[in-house]
Amino acid sequence: MAGAADKNPPKHDRRDELLSWQAHYQDVWEKERIFEANAPQEGQDAPEGKFFGNFPYPYMNGLLHLGHAFSLSKLEFACAYHRLCGRRVLFPQGFHCTGMPIKACADKLDNELKTCGNPPSFPSDEPVESAAAAQGEGKAEPTDPTRFSGKKSKAVAKKGTGSTQWDILKQSGIPEAELPSFRHTDHWLQYFPPQAVRDIRAMGCGVDWRRSFITTDVNPYYDSFIRWQFGVLRRQGRIVKDKRLAVYSPKDGQPCADHDRATGEGVGPQDYTLIKLRALELPGKLAALQGKGAVFLMAATLRPETMYGQTNCWALPEGDYGAFQGRNDEIYVMSARSARNLSYQDKLPVEGSAEQLLELKGQDLIGVPLKVPNSQLETVYVLPLLTISMGKGTGIVTSVPSDAPDDFIALMDLKRKDKLREKFGVKDEWVLPFEVIPIINIPGFGDRAAEKVCTDMKIQSQNDRDKLDEAKKQVYLKGFTDGVLTVGPHAGKKVCDVKAVIRAEMLGAGQALPYSEPEKQVMSRSGDVCVVALTDQWYLNYGEDEWREATRACLERMELYQEETRRGFEYTLGWLRQWACSRSFGLGTRLPWDPQYLIESLSDSTIYMAYYTVAHLLQRGDMYGQTGGGVKAADLTDEVWDYIFLGGQQPQNSPIPAQTLQAMRREFEFWYPFDLRTSGKDLINNHLSFALYNHTAIWQNDPSKWPRSIRTNGHLLLNAEKMSKSTGNFKTLQQAIGEYSADAMRLAMADAGDALDDANFEHTTANGAILRLTKEVLWLEEVAQAAKAGGLRAGPFTFADRVFQNDIYMAIQETRQNYEGMLYREALKTGCYDLQKARDTYRSFVQEEGIHRDLFLQYSEVSTLLLTPVCPHTCEHIWRDVLGRPDSALTAGFPAGRAPDFALSFAAEYLHEEVADLRKLKEKAETAPKSKKKDTPAAPKPPMVKGCELYVADRYIGWQEATLNFLASQFDAKTRGFPSTWVKEVTEAVKASGKAGDMNDKALKQTIIPFAKVKVDEAQKGGAQVLGLKLPFDEAALLKENSAYIQRKLGLESLSIHEATREAAEAKQVPRILDARPGSPIAVFSS
Repeated sequence: MAGAADKNPPKHDRRDELLSWQAHYQDVWEKERIFEANAPQEGQDAPEGKFFGNFPYPYMNGLLHLGHAFSLSKLEFACAYHRLCGRRVLFPQGFHCTGMPIKACADKLDNELKTCGNPPSFPSDEPVESAAAAQGEGKAEPTDPTRFSGKKSKAVAKKGTGSTQWDILKQSGIPEAELPSFRHTDHWLQYFPPQAVRDIRAMGCGVDWRRSFITTDVNPYYDSFIRWQFGVLRRQGRIVKDKRLAVYSPKDGQPCADHDRATGEGVGPQDYTLIKLRALELPGKLAALQGKGAVFLMAATLRPETMYGQTNCWALPEGDYGAFQGRNDEIYVMSARSARNLSYQDKLPVEGSAEQLLELKGQDLIGVPLKVPNSQLETVYVLPLLTISMGKGTGIVTSVPSDAPDDFIALMDLKRKDKLREKFGVKDEWVLPFEVIPIINIPGFGDRAAEKVCTDMKIQSQNDRDKLDEAKKQVYLKGFTDGVLTVGPHAGKKVCDVKAVIRAEMLGAGQALPYSEPEKQVMSRSGDVCVVALTDQWYLNYGEDEWREATRACLERMELYQEETRRGFEYTLGWLRQWACSRSFGLGTRLPWDPQYLIESLSDSTIYMAYYTVAHLLQRGDMYGQTGGGVKAADLTDEVWDYIFLGGQQPQNSPIPAQTLQAMRREFEFWYPFDLRTSGKDLINNHLSFALYNHTAIWQNDPSKWPRSIRTNGHLLLNAEKMSKSTGNFKTLQQAIGEYSADAMRLAMADAGDALDDANFEHTTANGAILRLTKEVLWLEEVAQAAKAGGLRAGPFTFADRVFQNDIYMAIQETRQNYEGMLYREALKTGCYDLQKARDTYRSFVQEEGIHRDLFLQYSEVSTLLLTPVCPHTCEHIWRDVLGRPDSALTAGFPAGRAPDFALSFAAEYLHEEVADLRKLKEKAETAPKSKKKDTPAAPKPPMVKGCELYVADRYIGWQEATLNFLASQFDAKTRGFPSTWVKEVTEAVKASGKAGDMNDKALKQTIIPFAKVKVDEAQKGGAQVLGLKLPFDEAALLKENSAYIQRKLGLESLSIHEATREAAEAKQVPRILDARPGSPIAVFSS
């Protein structure tokens, strides 16, 4: 088979043709510097306007893939559209290198080379996934109703610690000889950014590469800019040092933010209350702790207010527990995982170390008598529960069967099942005397909510997992929002009002400890299972009232294109609080006032859009900022940056020439604010919201510099499946361009979708685009040659010509609207698919007389320009090489056209529908009726139809007249809308007019409403003219003008048009002629 494939390789002539145009015109554009954009010189203005768009700089630890390209394409299409419209367009692109990922990967490779040799020889049994990553999480406790539980952002596809870094890099196509160099972080910075530039260039993006840069202190200019930004924020009091709980990597010795994670992106701390359940006796293995201090079983709960109803405590018999040294000679029994977490929260004697005094199994705890806080019972016992997850909480669980369905069912199981008690050594006196203790009254559930919901849902045992989860959800949420305590000092108060108060009282009395752990497992890129730690670090004070309100004001005035995006921002601004902005390790910029710390990767990427405006004047096209221009990075003082970005006084003693300073300020003032930022929707809850916060802070005195719009999109599926390297359903940007060409790939990107739902890149669409584009070019070439040779029709326009020209105007109008709304699938439909379909319909219409020369020229120009933002290389080839234009299609101007004539469109639609209807009637007239009886001979075939007389009504009469009169009276010409009550009122209006005939109410409604709905839809498109008693065009004249076309389409020898009158009906002895209505003529055939 391989040999046969080699002999007959697939042909890619069409694809290769697209690639050749692509390569040629990318060179042309670079030579013409068509994407380089500058602010006007001093004293000049820019009446054409400006457009500044940007896209989150991608992280440089690998090659760009289709997912990057999809979000990037939204910006590219927007910039290309505005450039086509004649505006000055700035589209810069930088690259992100800050943070832990690159360093973690480099360190991992270095360790592999040190451990396994160079080149490395890895053990054959190396696991694919780390044990920690593979650990199941089990069932979680009920979600805290005070915390929003929306969908988290999609975790970035990153390899876990089980995959070797050597293999990951090798799979990227890097030569093996170069792989050892990636043990050094600098090599990552030198290798991947140029690859990204290569791929974005190949995609045909209109980037001004003079302004490109990388982050970190490798680039001294950007480093200076970030230090200035943080200096401003600190002087404003927006950066504070404080101890806060954060997801933390003990191995890295610093908080682990989203960009530092291999798994668990978007996961934050989950706050619990550790209830201290004091052991009254120390039987069995616990006896080893006798005399060493008070022993407490530490139960993690989200519901401290329910401790009044405790009847027992749960442990997992096979679970692994330990006794750990606490403070004040206390001993805590809990899982080792939770003790590790607690040790980083200033609750154990030694920070980061949990001293284990004794190893225990859950079975060792069964039957231990306990004294529990707030309980109405003197003693409760530890009982077995098999559904406890050791991956959540402490492995010790309080039991409140009045309000927890799991607890109620488990307690009932133990009460009912002797063998279950016997299996785990449970004595009757530990279980049987204990009954449900009512503590909370919940409307609809009473004061024994768990028992009621289990009875109502017919939950029989702990195995009814789905039902129990639903029951728990119902009871817990309702109990929190509407439940009223019936016991204790807060009796009579709502749970939602006293939950926090009761927790604070228990903490203050030493009955409990605060405790946090990650909501789900978080794995750092360095391979560490993260904890929640109380860390002393620098924070950006997001959420501060005045700052949040300013940011909300910014959001309110922004264009976000989709309501779901706005809701995402509003939700994030509601919960976002202090954000740790400093790190101890990784790559980046040092905090100017505390250089032991680095600024983390989501904090040095918030206002870099402003840096784009001056980067070319500082770096002179060197993305690393190493060659520089006439400005030294050391001369970029705070006063200089203040002058450029904040309108401060021009520095008097700066070594930077005044002309250069003024040029940088002029660039910033011209381009800012940015007009558009495109991004994946997963960045709303961090990066994009941080950008809004930082803009409202840095430019607190100049809201005109705040962002104007953000357009987010969903994730990209590949052939309707999630992209994944492990399954092979994955394409790098380089691979996709090589397989399809940039233009075919871009067309498939535009066609993939514009909503926040996941979009779908289809191989069939991209492959089909190759054929569509090359076929269109071939047709245009052929007709252009005919036009040059004088082979196309000239002279006055026919009806078909006027209709096609109107279709062109319609395409111009609708496609402009779609580009303005960033609806690229719709723009592709109206500007390409629909327009080509209209062209093909026109060609069919005029197949005898041929297409008009002027219309071909207009179509070829318009269709090329409408598609230019999506397929620039093909369109540039058509524009310059086929049509012979001397300039570039990219800047030729969006095509102009008159407002579409609705009446003409209506007439064309009518004509095509009438031809279709007549064809069906003609076929029926030429078909013998089928015999109803089996034995009856078939009727002879009727003669062929040769002639047709069409009888046309001039105006609507009767109930249709009354309907139209009513609708016209209700129509709002400004909004082209109708009151919502028209459907109810129209039938009464027709009845009142006396023109309803003998129809009863039911028949009247069934007749009038369909007709009225059609007219309402038409009025919304064409205005009041369609509500007149006559059609907005001369039906008879139209049919006469196009009678030759109708005859040809139907194969008729004759066709005549007549007025539908009583005289005609009587003369022809065809009464149905009087049934003719405007738009519905009556046909009389002849043989």
